[in-house]
Amino acid sequence: MKKITITIAAIALCAIPAVSGATPPHPGAYVSGFLGVSAPLDTDVTGFAGGPINDRVEFDPSINVGGTGGYDFGLIRLEGEISYKHGEIKSVTDDTGFRFGGVDGNIGALAVMANAFFDLHNATPITPYWGGGIGFAVLKISDTFGNDATGRLLLYPEDDDTVFAYQAGGGVEIAINRQFSLDLGYRYFGTSKATFDSNWPTTTSLKYESHNGMVGFRVKF
Repeated sequence: MKKITITIAAIALCAIPAVSGATPPHPGAYVSGFLGVSAPLDTDVTGFAGGPINDRVEFDPSINVGGTGGYDFGLIRLEGEISYKHGEIKSVTDDTGFRFGGVDGNIGALAVMANAFFDLHNATPITPYWGGGIGFAVLKISDTFGNDATGRLLLYPEDDDTVFAYQAGGGVEIAINRQFSLDLGYRYFGTSKATFDSNWPTTTSLKYESHNGMVGFRVKF
């Protein structure tokens, strides 16, 4: 986590000297790639595994990586995005307040999104923007284990589900020249409820939400 943060900060600092002499980017097609940090929100897990499941799950922050391709019309940009967000399961607490020990598991979200962003152009190389998008995400949960008084338990079996996804956010585009620019952004990302039931009669359901910071590099054609 610290290495990711340091890398993002270094990329941003390296771009600052180039900004002073840059000009705002021009409209046109573009591609970009980004790297950042994803912080999944706590979520409720419900289902059945020999009895009702009503757990509260917390996550550790992890990676957010992806790329986009689209067209800048001047005021608005339309783009397609593919991204992957990851979260390590930090703790699982059941509805009695018992917290399982030694929890080991993770969840990933592979998302395909259609986005629209509004650019607030001005006389400087720095262009604020805001917008969002919709699409779908493949949520995959790993085999997740935890300890109770009886020993090591499989809390949630590995499975995946494809669900509706959405995001909203904003940031600033920093023009290096008319072709290249740096993108510093934030996205709130969420999904509808996923149901994992391939190991029936064990089933689990949850919604995935996360805060995501990113540094991107954009190339305009």
